[in-house]
Amino acid sequence: MTALGFLHPGSMGATIAAAADARCLWAGDGRSAATRARAEAAGLDDAGDLGELCRRSDVIVSICPPAAAVEVAESVMATGYDGTYIDANAIAQATADHIGALVGERFVDGGVIGPPAMRAGTTRLYLSGPGAGELAALWAGSPLEVLALSEEAGDTAASALKMAYAGWTKGSSALLLAINAMAERSGVLDALHAEWERSQPGLVERSGRTAAGSGPKAWRWVGEMAQIAASMEGAGLPPGFHEGAGEVYEKLAGFKDETAPDLADTLATLLRSQHRS
Repeated sequence: MTALGFLHPGSMGATIAAAADARCLWAGDGRSAATRARAEAAGLDDAGDLGELCRRSDVIVSICPPAAAVEVAESVMATGYDGTYIDANAIAQATADHIGALVGERFVDGGVIGPPAMRAGTTRLYLSGPGAGELAALWAGSPLEVLALSEEAGDTAASALKMAYAGWTKGSSALLLAINAMAERSGVLDALHAEWERSQPGLVERSGRTAAGSGPKAWRWVGEMAQIAASMEGAGLPPGFHEGAGEVYEKLAGFKDETAPDLADTLATLLRSQHRS
């Protein structure tokens, strides 16, 4: 049976591991009790340290905060690992290219779209690179749908797709919160919401949902916005949209341990924070 090694079994990684038809491992040394509980609930076997995880894994799956993706790949390759490496992080194609150069011919680019994979039809893992189709079969019939975009070595289409998708979903969420905050600061939030109810039905309700859903995740999305900005710039497009979105999420990072903050608290936090110099 194929052995999959998971470097950071957060809520997403743990569900992807649980959905795989494979033996799944992780490195528990020095990890928190919460991470350990998540890994055990997902059925991951503890290999101990990173070196042992890499020695026992046929495939390494990296799902971590985007800013750490290169460092994580470097640490894996420093162990002498020579198996398949799936980078499923939200990173720009240029970052994926860099990691691909570190890993070599067994690099597979990945991108996850959707929430943690607990229910069929909600979450997709896109793969591009050698053996992508064979790897996709490890999740056949599971809550996670895995789609192979390409089998070509060095193809980073999965990262490109993730950047485009998240560029809209998370970028537009940051814009919506910022517009609400601007209206609040100007004293016209109630009037704006009344107008939206007439001409943009559903947008007021979406504002509340966005505050509740984005606040607790904002700390993770700062680095992702930087990667999307780099993707936009690489395509000859303005990076400023997502640089600004990153600033919005940075101001909301304090909601990390909270559950569903309301719109009023979210706007107060945005307006209280000082703009970075």
